Amino acid sequence: MSRIGRKPVELPAGVEFSQNDNVVTVKGPLGQLEKELPRLIKVELQGDQVIVSRDEDTKEKRSLHGLTRTLVANMVEGVTKGYTKTLDLVGVGYRANKQGDNVVISIGYSHPVNIVPPAGIELEVPVPTKIVVKGIDKEAVGSIAANIRAVREPEPYKGKGIKYDTERIRRKVGKTGK
Repeated sequence: MSRIGRKPVELPAGVEFSQNDNVVTVKGPLGQLEKELPRLIKVELQGDQVIVSRDEDTKEKRSLHGLTRTLVANMVEGVTKGYTKTLDLVGVGYRANKQGDNVVISIGYSHPVNIVPPAGIELEVPVPTKIVVKGIDKEAVGSIAANIRAVREPEPYKGKGIKYDTERIRRKVGKTGK
């Protein structure tokens, strides 16, 4: 039995959980999330807990059990606390500016790069060398942060580029002279 899948998901005060067929909706103080879950796994509300269970012990159902529970837990955490990812711009002249909802990044190219956030995602620039991605959907926040990082990934020789604040760049030694 999946250890993660067996744990019930606690619903804090102010969070509403509803299910229509295999579509789960979670409403909370920060907003509402909706996700279609696999049909093979049973999700039910018991009091102030969400219980995820499976009826058979097949390989496919075992693999989906923990995943489904984690998806529901991430939805509950998203509508209560939200998610953030912080990106650092490392390099001389690398900076970001906020223009309306968009962020314009000067990252060493001949042109500035304009980042347009999708609905439900908020971009902040507290310092010209930091970008904070905020939202209630963990998947969307991670995806936007990865897309921003992909504009100029950090390189291993000088460490320049866009990196996550928790990321550590493994540095390589450059060429040696004769």
